[in-house]
Amino acid sequence: MVQLYVFGHPFETDAVVQSVSETAGNPPIGTIATTHGFSFTHTLEAQDVVYGLGEANRGINKRGFRYVNHCSDTPSHTEDLSSLYAAHNFIVLSGTNHIGLFFDYPTTITFDIGYTQQDTLSVTCDSANLKLYVIQGASAYDVVKEFRSLIGPSYIPPKFAFGFGQSRWGYKTRKDFERVVQEHRKHHIPLDMVYMDIDYMEDYKDFTVNSEEFPDFPAFVQEMREQGVHLVPIIDAGVKIEKGYPVYEEGVQKGYFCKREDGSDFEAAVWPGLTHFPDVLNPEVRQWFGNWYRVLVDAGIDGFWNDMNEPAIFYSPEGLAQVKTSMERYLADSTGALSHHSVLDALNRLSNSSEDYQRFYHKVQGEWVRHDRVHNLFGYNMTRAAGEALAQLAPDRRILLFSRSSYIGMHRYGGVWTGDNMSWWSHILLNIKMMPSLNMCGFLYCGADLGGFGCNTTRDLLLRWLAFGVFTPLMRNHSALGTREQEFYQFENPQDFRHIISVRYRLIPYLYSEFMKAALGNDLYFKPLSFLYPNDPLACEVEDQLMIGNEVMVAPVYQQNATGRYVYLPEEMLFVKFCPDGTLTQTVLPAGVHHVSVALNEVPLFIRQGHTIPLAQPCETVADLSTQPLECIGYSGATYTLYDDDGMCRSCTLEGHTTILIKE
Repeated sequence: MVQLYVFGHPFETDAVVQSVSETAGNPPIGTIATTHGFSFTHTLEAQDVVYGLGEANRGINKRGFRYVNHCSDTPSHTEDLSSLYAAHNFIVLSGTNHIGLFFDYPTTITFDIGYTQQDTLSVTCDSANLKLYVIQGASAYDVVKEFRSLIGPSYIPPKFAFGFGQSRWGYKTRKDFERVVQEHRKHHIPLDMVYMDIDYMEDYKDFTVNSEEFPDFPAFVQEMREQGVHLVPIIDAGVKIEKGYPVYEEGVQKGYFCKREDGSDFEAAVWPGLTHFPDVLNPEVRQWFGNWYRVLVDAGIDGFWNDMNEPAIFYSPEGLAQVKTSMERYLADSTGALSHHSVLDALNRLSNSSEDYQRFYHKVQGEWVRHDRVHNLFGYNMTRAAGEALAQLAPDRRILLFSRSSYIGMHRYGGVWTGDNMSWWSHILLNIKMMPSLNMCGFLYCGADLGGFGCNTTRDLLLRWLAFGVFTPLMRNHSALGTREQEFYQFENPQDFRHIISVRYRLIPYLYSEFMKAALGNDLYFKPLSFLYPNDPLACEVEDQLMIGNEVMVAPVYQQNATGRYVYLPEEMLFVKFCPDGTLTQTVLPAGVHHVSVALNEVPLFIRQGHTIPLAQPCETVADLSTQPLECIGYSGATYTLYDDDGMCRSCTLEGHTTILIKE
């Protein structure tokens, strides 16, 4: 059951697609106050678990911390960080009753979930203009599925996007990209995508290509395609201010950029220097900006990743002037009364300043709306602009599209990656815990930068992370300029990496089937154990093991120097290891706690009692993957419903695409 409560005059976010009539009176739980902004307060029972919040820090159970949903360009994801790149305002309270709460509010909102007081949930925001959806169900899982229906179907990428992708900030020349492909093919390491970070552009200008390095870009795209590789370029939010640059010129002429209060185009510095931001909350501007993707689609590109769209701001001229004034005062002070910290504080406030977010405006249905009041919608609508345009530019095929910043609703247009993580062991665990929460908010095509984006990875960290990345729909190795090069061929014994990536390709028939079932059935791809074993108290506490579909449990090794790990099995399961010599080990383990050994070059998984899964033969690209014949592993007599299609068609259904496989 879904109930809608409306407070004040909410901004329409288009997060919800299902029509719900407004409910009179008060919600069935919680106390609401609207005198000073908005607050929702509810007393939590000791046994209550709180799920949700999508891309957020810490665990699957969100109790015990304070989360501030404000899309933020903050790359150092330490445990005390309260804001990440996304804002997903959906939580599920699961205990005696199971209730979902979606606070449809487009800017900063705080979820204090037992942080200030252990037994109290408090949700607060500055304005009492929002919609609150309350969902009641028989279980947390039922609530989530109802919410998934409420917000509409998840984005479906092309099948090649389930292959492996290699990326690095620092690939600049044609030779850089060619070397990646050559080394992968030489070592027979599967590869379907190579990502193009900001250096492929001309002076970091969107929808341009460096003509010196890529004099015939369509021919280069085709050359890569002939080697089985899709190039996936980045698109940033800021449009460079430069006379003669068509995107800039046309945007200024048509008034399509965000404005200052005085009506002038707002300026802020990002990678290209001073830029304007397209007013993507305006449907006309979305259509205009989205149509610029045609430049690269016409060159043969069939995948994009949108970045810097919180939107990230390095500085504004106004902010820079404030720093200059602070510095001048400090240097002119001969008394020592001014501390150097005043200058440091001014510098620290320069990037992504709250003052800058108050300096520019969007035009929505003829009304000017200050950006900070709708801040969390920018990345969503940038990707919406791309998704809507690509559906027109390529109506009969799927285009790969994912984004750094997002809000609920963007899941209909693209996937997400979790941004600039670090080469830390703790970030493997953060990656694991974040996946089901993102699924709960509709984001099925998701993943993290495997091996870590910042800092210097190690061989063992990368191998362990990859062994989990085998199961994430988006599987990409990505790293930052200035860090250790972490392509697989940079390390000794690259055959270990080849084996792990090959396991991914063998599993694609299963992973793709489960993804499609989740996308087309408003279900989850990743689930917490508690969703399938709600009456098992131990299963409800396990957060470092996840269910995929209804057949497989994954329990990655995520600790340095570990030779294995302890796992909890809620029921008898088949423990399977993919060994580097191409063989499988299969051991039936009873319910309970077990220590399992897993070498660095092995991929473990568990198959539930009475189930089986399909495997393909090894291959080096998704295009070479064959589902005839398929091998099955699991329990004898079990059946599996396989979903398969051409991997490109936009019109997908579960009907007419299924085959029943039987394990003899």
